[in-house]
Amino acid sequence: MNLQDNDFELFGLVARYAQDRAALDARWKDLQRQVHPDKFADQGAAAQRVAMQWSVRINEAYQRLKDPLKRAAYLCELNAAPVNAENNTAMPAPFLMQQMQWREDLDDAQGAEELEQIRLQCLSAKRETLQNIEQLLDDAHDYAGAVAQVRALMFIERFMADVDARLDEIET
Repeated sequence: MNLQDNDFELFGLVARYAQDRAALDARWKDLQRQVHPDKFADQGAAAQRVAMQWSVRINEAYQRLKDPLKRAAYLCELNAAPVNAENNTAMPAPFLMQQMQWREDLDDAQGAEELEQIRLQCLSAKRETLQNIEQLLDDAHDYAGAVAQVRALMFIERFMADVDARLDEIET
């Protein structure tokens, strides 16, 4: 292992969007077992510090790889198509219209049933966006094209959090 390896190399995985979560979890546990600082207790403080660095690096990689949004953004970045969501908010017009409609629907929603309908629409959009991302990254290798879908997924997830917050307000 090399600290400079990308996350996929570190985990011994093919750099692709579709990943087996159970295999990823098992590999994370195996890597953590290999570098756990307690294994190096008899080798001194320096060895334990290095083990801790490895442990942190493995955890960071695992957090990126296990999350579909983070994994997609990371793949785009590895392939010279950074998402730059903080600087680039350009979205296709139909998606912008959908965002505006969802916001209006959320503002107008009167009860849990209406909020649940909005949430179901968002879940459907999220599933479709995840499928688009997988197709663009793994089949078409269109990393630049995937960037717009990653940004759309970021919005969908943030919006779903807003819907969930409204549902929580109603339920309490």
